[in-house]
Amino acid sequence: MLKAINTKLLIAILAALAVIGGLLVRQNGIRKDQAAAAARTAAVLEQQQRQAAADQKYREDEAKKVDTIRRSKSKMPANEQKTWNNYLP
Repeated sequence: MLKAINTKLLIAILAALAVIGGLLVRQNGIRKDQAAAAARTAAVLEQQQRQAAADQKYREDEAKKVDTIRRSKSKMPANEQKTWNNYLP
């Protein structure tokens, strides 16, 4: 009788250890998945920041280009720049 109780107790302890081990393995897998998701998120955010910076630089370059074209085509007297010196009647 004592042998049967010891065997049942041993089986119960082994089952509990197996459950605990399974939970630890599962938690480790979940942590790895979370770490991979965090790395993907960081990579996406970094890519978005690089894209936003490139877009802003492009917009600034286009604005400068438009401004220089506008200034060169302006009919204001400041843009005539000494044309009267080169005028020959």
